Amino acid sequence: MTEIPSEAHTLHQEGRKAGAEGDLVRALELLFRAHQLAPDWAYPPYDIAFTYLLNEDLEEAEKWYAVVDSLEPRGFFTAKTFLHTIRRERSGELPRGFSKAFAMLEWLPEDTQRDALQKIVASFPAFAPAWKQLAYLTGDEDAKLEALNRGLAADPDDETYGMLMLNKALLVGRRGQRALGKQMLHELLGDQRCTAGVEALARMSIRDGSDEAKPN
Repeated sequence: MTEIPSEAHTLHQEGRKAGAEGDLVRALELLFRAHQLAPDWAYPPYDIAFTYLLNEDLEEAEKWYAVVDSLEPRGFFTAKTFLHTIRRERSGELPRGFSKAFAMLEWLPEDTQRDALQKIVASFPAFAPAWKQLAYLTGDEDAKLEALNRGLAADPDDETYGMLMLNKALLVGRRGQRALGKQMLHELLGDQRCTAGVEALARMSIRDGSDEAKPN
């Protein structure tokens, strides 16, 4: 990627600030300008997509998450997850407003998140990202392993798949099967579905002996 102009950085930051203040129209204007100055930079399209998601314009949100995915095919934060989720909502597989509601969960207290996620998996057991988040918020290791396995069985997007596999490998190692856990991490690194973010976390875990990776 070519060097990003400083003006694009400034516009991007101003756009994010406008979005945080609730001025979504102004946010989109600034983010579009940043994208025009740096068309190969994934960050402005990523925030454009999220802004449209907050505005409940799923058609535009899907379009811009797809732009991000084309710019960063090995993953960029939660772009793959929300692209997959939005497409499922638009097809009628998930109810209207689901994608936005799920996106907003990360700003809630952990106890509130956990309660909401338990309701989601009870109603939509085939929604893998909720199992991923629930596994992270679950203290009991048997329940955590069950959540990880349920997520892996629920046709996860690549980013969710990688995080589920990563945390399953770390859990296996933490429960006394360190050699197996390390083997699973190395196998994940060779998996074509392993995204760049998951790869970085897996390598860090192997190097530093981390025992859990926080989901995106």
